[in-house]
Amino acid sequence: MSALIIMVVAFIGYILMYNLYGKFIGQKIFKLSQAATVPSVVMEDGVDYVPTKKEVIFGHHFTSIAGTGPIVGPAVAIIWGWVPALIWVFFGSIFMGAVHDFGALIISMRNQGKSIADYTAKYVNSRTRFFFFLIVFLELWIVIAIFGLVIAVVFAMYPASVFPVWCEVAIAVYLGHAIYKQGKNVMTWSIIAVVVMYATVFIGVYIPIQMPAIAGIPATGVWTIILLIYAFIASTLPVTTLLQPRDFINSHQLLIAMTLLILGVIFSAFGGNLHIVAPAVQMNPAQAPPMWPFLFITIACGAISGFHSLVSSGTSSKQVRGEDDSLFVGYGSMLMEGALATLVIIAVSAGIGMGYVTKSGETLMGVAAWTTHYSSWAAAAGLGSKIAAFVNGSANMISATGIPNSAAVAIMGVFVASFAGTTLDTATRIQRYIVSELFSGFKMNFLTGKYVATFIAVATALALAFATGAGGKGALKLWPLFGAVNQTLAGLALIIIAVYLKTKGGMKWLIAGIPAVLMIIMTIWALVLNQTKFGASHNMLLQVVNAITLLLAIWIAVEGFIKIVSIKSQTQE
Repeated sequence: MSALIIMVVAFIGYILMYNLYGKFIGQKIFKLSQAATVPSVVMEDGVDYVPTKKEVIFGHHFTSIAGTGPIVGPAVAIIWGWVPALIWVFFGSIFMGAVHDFGALIISMRNQGKSIADYTAKYVNSRTRFFFFLIVFLELWIVIAIFGLVIAVVFAMYPASVFPVWCEVAIAVYLGHAIYKQGKNVMTWSIIAVVVMYATVFIGVYIPIQMPAIAGIPATGVWTIILLIYAFIASTLPVTTLLQPRDFINSHQLLIAMTLLILGVIFSAFGGNLHIVAPAVQMNPAQAPPMWPFLFITIACGAISGFHSLVSSGTSSKQVRGEDDSLFVGYGSMLMEGALATLVIIAVSAGIGMGYVTKSGETLMGVAAWTTHYSSWAAAAGLGSKIAAFVNGSANMISATGIPNSAAVAIMGVFVASFAGTTLDTATRIQRYIVSELFSGFKMNFLTGKYVATFIAVATALALAFATGAGGKGALKLWPLFGAVNQTLAGLALIIIAVYLKTKGGMKWLIAGIPAVLMIIMTIWALVLNQTKFGASHNMLLQVVNAITLLLAIWIAVEGFIKIVSIKSQTQE
């Protein structure tokens, strides 16, 4: 099937389903009210709780949930074929991911902006709340440590991205000052900021920056330290200083990158150079785990991701200025991410065939290019391999528009690093909320302050990152667990949403309940298979953490489903 047809049909489908299914859920299931009070207004503090225009908070929410997730997942899962990857992304994002993200957002907005782990006590019980916190802390612990490494790897692979990524921070701070202190027009000045940022992208092509080893610490380790220090500072600043303006820039960057990709698909297709070279379905790739259930674990962002519930109930619920904006932010952002994941699938199933340079310097085309890069699970699964498949495939397509390939590579490298930076900042801020909420439940208020809680979040991530040496790659030890942990969290979040809807009466809860059952089955299945695999390899660390996650998932799922069955008819907000 033509890559151009796939793109057009998928995009039309996303637009239709937002206006049909999305608005149905907002109006009929959650009954959004423009008059309802929201945390950003009632609890406004100028730091975390700030009522924000929906276009701005959409930028923050989307760039936070996206990160590199909708890139690395499809870039690996394509090994099972482009058809199952596309089906899961399209239907998963519409009927599961968007419901999950929007549900977590609106319930948090109706509970003082509390995290999904915290309001679990209200809808299930306090015991489940504590277990939920453990899974959330584990997830964010890995995310913060791994995303510091992700950006370090991007910087090493694409040194032209270093200069513009750091310039974006300075540009964002100035943009925030211009908008919130000087009253400048948001749209006009954000466009100016994006233009300046892209000027730095082209400058970066001519002044690539390579980080040297310092005091015996490799470049990846040095960058990881710098990035975690940055995360501490960025996540304690008021959201109007850096988070909102940077993410608004990134939302524009997303539109530009997606526009370039769309144009790249169109130009390449009409030029006769774009053909899908990946197999439609490949059930038994070399060394790969079974497609069932691991497709649903490998592609998270782009279809459904538990991390999104943390963003929805962490930062976004404290900034959405009214319930009528929540559908655009929560449901709309997820469908936008599905659209991005669709473009990624096209890039790694077709774009890569337009030219692939091997380690030996040989340039391969067509099917040979794809089969070389995806010769086995091990070849496709490395962090650098995932990023390279997307960046190089995208650059090939963008080059068809007349943009030099080196510039296209720099643009996409900056795109990946910028989004990863947003996720790092947001995850650190959310972990601070989690630490504060957890210790407040134990009446340990001396550990709930902004700086102390943030220090705990960063210090634990730093300890994980350097647990295996100076390269800052310690999080890779737990990375094999991340997909299952993340999707377990998605299933559990859907259970909480279903419990909430059951309290409203009728069959509304099935909107979240049916997806919850599917996700719980798939993730527990994956956790059991992982336990067998880790046992066979005698990896005690992964066995212990995986077993704990499995037990917590089963416990919370059972408690949640018991609660759903026990609810008769009551109303609570």
